[in-house]
Amino acid sequence: MSKLTEVANMMANNPETTAADVVKKFKVTKSYAYVLMSQARKQHINRRDEALAQPKQRLESAPTPDMVNHPAHYKTGGIETIDFIEAKKLNYHLGNVVKYITRADHKGDRLENLKKAQWYLEREIAQAS
Repeated sequence: MSKLTEVANMMANNPETTAADVVKKFKVTKSYAYVLMSQARKQHINRRDEALAQPKQRLESAPTPDMVNHPAHYKTGGIETIDFIEAKKLNYHLGNVVKYITRADHKGDRLENLKKAQWYLEREIAQAS
């Protein structure tokens, strides 16, 4: 084990370690003790910075939900609601009925979403009559 590693361990175990302690243990000059202690601190800081950077990298690499283009609650069941509405060629009112029904259990107040779906369905029925 190198002197630097031993000094680093010594300082980690006892933060009150002084240059005199290093001189006594390793039989080195006081100026060399200061050099070893300084390098040990830098090594400790570099390790700490690397450890702090790693979680940030993991967080940055995690996909963030796209609440504008692809909200998760619109893809429940494996297909986005808009894709279903377009595939079935539903008009505005019926498309909103499907939208509010499919998101009722996944976004906001369930009863409120169902009432919105009902409102659009009633407008569609009124226009068809």
